[in-house]
Amino acid sequence: MNGPVLKVSGLTVSVGRGARRHVAVQDVGFEVPAGGSLGVVGESGSGKSLTLRALMGLLPPGVRAERGVVELAGEPLPFAGPRARSVRRGRLAMVFQDPLSGLDPVHTVGAQVAEVPRRVLGEPAAASRRRAVELLRLVGMPDPERRSHAFPHQLSGGMRQRVLIAMALASEPKVLLCDEPTTALDVTVQAQVLELLDDVRRRLGVAVVFVSHDLAVVRQMCDRLAVMYTGRLVETGRAADVLDHPAHPYTLGLLEAVVDLDDVDHMPVTIPGTLPDLAHVPGGCPFHPRCRFASEDCAREVPPFRYLNDRQWGTGEEGTGEDGTGEEGTGGEARGTACKYPERVTAG
Repeated sequence: MNGPVLKVSGLTVSVGRGARRHVAVQDVGFEVPAGGSLGVVGESGSGKSLTLRALMGLLPPGVRAERGVVELAGEPLPFAGPRARSVRRGRLAMVFQDPLSGLDPVHTVGAQVAEVPRRVLGEPAAASRRRAVELLRLVGMPDPERRSHAFPHQLSGGMRQRVLIAMALASEPKVLLCDEPTTALDVTVQAQVLELLDDVRRRLGVAVVFVSHDLAVVRQMCDRLAVMYTGRLVETGRAADVLDHPAHPYTLGLLEAVVDLDDVDHMPVTIPGTLPDLAHVPGGCPFHPRCRFASEDCAREVPPFRYLNDRQWGTGEEGTGEDGTGEEGTGGEARGTACKYPERVTAG
């Protein structure tokens, strides 16, 4: 793969101000090459969707990106100011969770798709309408000419999600951010949408960041994986390596909680406790109150995110950074964890 088309370094997002300020995303960094895919997983409230909204410049009132660098094809993107939206337009696109709420009920889906090339790319109205039909055909919409005249409520959930993907692709973006795009869909339609996104990524060379709760979906869709907890990255690496050889107890807990229908003797094990709210994140390693491997050190010290020798974690290749522990940043093939004692996870 080529170098990163999207590079995020030290992204920190806070909620509120003064005494009520709380950090919701802290020092998050990752890279995605053209045509590559990164999955982001974690419990609800771990900061996944907020990270994507920060990248898009769509943070709600009272939430702000305090620091960090987001580079698109080597160009730093501002988080605020008059250029924050314009510099992203046509280069970054996002597919949201709920396709019905993401579409305007009073306009046909064809008109909504056509609006993107007309406004963003400056195409004439007639050309934009033709482009809309082409895009609906690209995303596998049955009878795209006729469906382009339909209103959102006249389409199924899977068709509406295809419309949202067509709208996202209409600006010819370099990066596609997907915020749980299959959550509201049944299993059959979910598989179709996942196949569509993977096909689009491979054919058009679009970089994809895919947020999901479903580890099986991430394994199918993504080259690399980032695991988040309380707004922090706790583990990164190639998706198969992270899921087959977890190096953080939180990742292991997520895997143990999955129901395996192919193993009747396996009973899912839940992670004890709940995700802490932003005002009460524990000191030291934030996961230590829920961790069966925790020691006194875990409660006292915040473990640094460090890069591991890949051979130790089942990939069969050495790390590439200084002293063989992986490169700076989470791109490339580096494997990293925020656990001070990853060997306890593999032994446990």
